Amino acid sequence: MNRRMLGRLAAATLALAAVGVGLPSAAWAADEAPDALVKRLSEETLGAIKSDKSIKQGDVEKIMQLVDSKIMPNVNFQRMTAAAVGPGWRQATPEQKKRLQDEFKTLLVRTYAGALSQVDDQTITVKPLRASPEDKEVVVRTEIRGRGDPIQLDYRLEKTPGEGAGWKIYNLNVLGVWLVDTYRSQFAQEINAKGIDGLIAALTQRNKTNAAGGKKG
Repeated sequence: MNRRMLGRLAAATLALAAVGVGLPSAAWAADEAPDALVKRLSEETLGAIKSDKSIKQGDVEKIMQLVDSKIMPNVNFQRMTAAAVGPGWRQATPEQKKRLQDEFKTLLVRTYAGALSQVDDQTITVKPLRASPEDKEVVVRTEIRGRGDPIQLDYRLEKTPGEGAGWKIYNLNVLGVWLVDTYRSQFAQEINAKGIDGLIAALTQRNKTNAAGGKKG
């Protein structure tokens, strides 16, 4: 497996973890250390992919069914979407924000679904956490090991208070590139040209195109 495909696999693993595939209830999150959380999510997500032939074959409808049937207790997906959208998020209406989150979630799943067929004997190694007990935001660094060179996959997490308290993922770094930053530059072009509604329309069309391509393939 080449390095680029492993990078896509890494992002696919996070995409599924982000939208709740195969994850247990939020009860774990409140007292779970951030590196332990990442290790558990990574292992359980890889396990879910390996054990479900439909998911492993990139069956988007099956993946989306699992996505829609579960909540996202371990990811601040609103923050992830807001960061990808950039300053325009603050001007968006509640309905626009919901549409953006829905379309961005679909985009992540559809973009990386094909990489799931490459899951084989990969393992996740979590590196020692460099953080203080009082830190509210941390970076957990991991490596995906399989055939070829190891792939760097790092997670940014925040500690959330109150109901649903615990560590939540809001960004990831694949091969030195933060996922949210990549999408922010793409989304900014659409917003500058046609506003928030233009971005929503572009995401909707992109998801329809990806869906059609998946059916043809």
